[in-house]
Amino acid sequence: MTRSAVLFFVALSASLACQAVGPSKPEPTAPASGSILFADDFSSRAAGWDRLQTAEGVMDYDAGGYRMLVNALQTNFWSTPHKSFTDVRIEVDAGKLGGPEENRVGLICRYSASDYYFFMITHDGYYGIGIFSGGQAVLLGQSEMQFNAAIHTGVNINHLRADCAADQLTFYVNGQQLASAQDAMLKEGDIGLLTGTFGEPGVDMIFDNFVVLEP
Repeated sequence: MTRSAVLFFVALSASLACQAVGPSKPEPTAPASGSILFADDFSSRAAGWDRLQTAEGVMDYDAGGYRMLVNALQTNFWSTPHKSFTDVRIEVDAGKLGGPEENRVGLICRYSASDYYFFMITHDGYYGIGIFSGGQAVLLGQSEMQFNAAIHTGVNINHLRADCAADQLTFYVNGQQLASAQDAMLKEGDIGLLTGTFGEPGVDMIFDNFVVLEP
């Protein structure tokens, strides 16, 4: 069984919160490798992730985590905390609450004007790295999503890690590197979470322990 690139996306409005640096201030010092740039355990709603409840699905804080439920077919929801970064290492615990194994679950980086890189798994064991730009999704470094036994299938937790460093994109699942690709199109932007469906609705995910580090 193979997986193609994303077919259809539901766009959610998101604005980047960029902080201007005045001319009288010193140039910022780059954080050391491994320094935490942003972290959220979703115990508070102050971080500003998107909140949505429609017939197509739900995105909201739930039971100390962040829940994404997608009820529409061939649809992706994504959410960001409205930040802006260049090079990042993003990690999260992603738990499946219910719905089909054939789903989309992942991380995004350098989100700007609806363009972004995505790092995605399915709960029947497939993975891929790609770019969504100009309304089209394209896998990078592979022609189709590939299977790997490191991905926990069923109602289980997967630890996802996405590194976006210069033009190098690297994807880890449960501590194992699964894929890498190079692309120089997107330079900076927001970070976030993604959940979606293929041909069956009801993909229900809960995320926790989201952290963004200097790579």
